[in-house]
Amino acid sequence: MGARAAQACVAARRSPLHVSLAHARTAVGLAHAGEVRAAVRCLGRAEDALAKADPAQPRSSWIAFYGPAELYSLTAIVRDVVGHPVQAEAAAHRALAALPAGYRRNRAHTTARLALAQLHQGDAEQACATSGRVFKTMEGMELPGRVRMLLGDFQRDLIARSPVLAHQWMDRYRTHWSSS
Repeated sequence: MGARAAQACVAARRSPLHVSLAHARTAVGLAHAGEVRAAVRCLGRAEDALAKADPAQPRSSWIAFYGPAELYSLTAIVRDVVGHPVQAEAAAHRALAALPAGYRRNRAHTTARLALAQLHQGDAEQACATSGRVFKTMEGMELPGRVRMLLGDFQRDLIARSPVLAHQWMDRYRTHWSSS
């Protein structure tokens, strides 16, 4: 796994920021592999390492994106994938609060993740309202592929949980979906 290899590299051993990112990415991989406890442990390590990182320290451009907002966003992914939708929702809210206003794609992706977490808690109506904010956030721009895929996951889960609401959602956002 690439994220585990990143943990062993020199930069990761010297920089809490790099360590945090490596642990967070490892947690995502472990979550998708069904290794719940290991994924949650890696999230804890990522949080601990990020707390030790000096935000004033100069960063390479490739890691400039990483900070609390990104860690919260990755936490939302991990928590939802491992079946902890309440914690996923909380992490998504924290990510949205911490994201800079100009990060529209990240905001759209995290909002879609929030909608999935709400849906996985059984709150389909709230999830539909939340998912609508994705289209508003990306208004005038094409939906990024990752966001389209996440909305596809949302749509499939919504169909399985509430077919009537799913058809209403699809009718409402059909033009937004096809125009982006």
